[in-house]
Amino acid sequence: MSASISPTAFLGSFFHTPRYGEVELLENVLIEVDARGFITDVVRADAPDYAAHVEHARNTGTLVELAQGTYGLPGFVDMHVHAPQWPQAGVALDEPLDVWLQKRTFPLEARFADLDFARPVYRDLVSRLLSLGTTTTVYFASNDLASSIELARICAEGGQRALVGKVVMDDASANPDFYRDASTAQALADTETLLAEVMQIGAATRQGVYGVVTPRFIPSCTDEGLAGLGRIAEKTGAYVQSHCAEGQWEQSVAPARYGKSDAQALYDFGLLREKSVMAHCTFLSESDGELFARSGAAVAHCPVSNSYFANSVCPVRRLRGQGVRMGLATDISGGFSPSMYENMRHAIMVSRMLEEGVDARVEPEARGAGEPSRITSADALWLATAGGGEALRLPVGTFERGQAFDMQVVDTRVAGADLTGFNVFSAPRDIIDRIIYLATPENVRQTWVQGTLVHNRSTLR
Repeated sequence: MSASISPTAFLGSFFHTPRYGEVELLENVLIEVDARGFITDVVRADAPDYAAHVEHARNTGTLVELAQGTYGLPGFVDMHVHAPQWPQAGVALDEPLDVWLQKRTFPLEARFADLDFARPVYRDLVSRLLSLGTTTTVYFASNDLASSIELARICAEGGQRALVGKVVMDDASANPDFYRDASTAQALADTETLLAEVMQIGAATRQGVYGVVTPRFIPSCTDEGLAGLGRIAEKTGAYVQSHCAEGQWEQSVAPARYGKSDAQALYDFGLLREKSVMAHCTFLSESDGELFARSGAAVAHCPVSNSYFANSVCPVRRLRGQGVRMGLATDISGGFSPSMYENMRHAIMVSRMLEEGVDARVEPEARGAGEPSRITSADALWLATAGGGEALRLPVGTFERGQAFDMQVVDTRVAGADLTGFNVFSAPRDIIDRIIYLATPENVRQTWVQGTLVHNRSTLR
């Protein structure tokens, strides 16, 4: 990670989504950033003092200028990543979920009790995500306390804003002997230790690192454990993350166990609240959506992994219409790709499938969801950036005053990954659509987190 430049001014053209469904091109603007890495001003080209601001920045040596053909985009916010599953990405996705978990995932995650194994995996994952423009990530770590704390430390050192939780799996009857908490009491104590340790790491970190209360999901936890985690969340005000209403099997457990929905059960345990992030949520009913909106909890939409394991499509448009906070997630490794670009594309495609249906043997009027469900490329970009910031209640995701300066620089003129389109269809919306649908890792040339350069393939001057 390079040393930060402070204060810094950035000159160029920037795309962002200040509102859901709306893409804005800030063309030839000067973005001024203070010593803490927050945006203090966005000086537009038609401002009367624009030239003076640019000249001052250039004369003081604090100007960073985007080259012709490059665009600044907000850093991505990945709302759900299983960090210890990184070595499993792209493996065995044709297996049933229970086989995938029991035979592949849990044995792999158990290996992260070995710090010598965990460290290089975590360093590689953090570096990879930064290279893909992901500046904020919500992580499930493993069931091991020490390596979970180590993940937070690696994120801090690498310059990534991160939310990290040690996974609670305290039900001896539901989890393998080789991979579970020794007891409910130990699971709760470890959670409190993680929150305290990560708070210390975050306090010394420019971009912020946060601890998260993390029950894996209701099927892996005891009632005592879930209630205890809810009390910890209430006492500390910490973030909460889990899985909710993911697939046919998972969403059926709470009704059988409690006579209520997965969402309602999590709420009653004190786990569905402000600063809660629930992954998948494909089976949320209208009343569940109202509960999310009322509680302030957020949905992490995982379109790729949902296609493999969730047995349904998350109703993004309906939930947004209900006022539910939402962001986008890769869900490594249920989702095979760490790229938020891939997940934006998939989010758009599956929303059309939800609306229109996919079985040609069914009459058109009965084939789809029976309600408008498709989302646009602008919606997807908002979910990947500003939506994630809103969901996490963090000042990230747009290029506006008061926001942390998180930026990925996308070069449209990379050999072998040219996004210029031969100067055909060159309106701003055409340019950003081409970036969303066609960008490769090679196009992401730089990544900045809160004014600090953390990834550099270099195309700026």
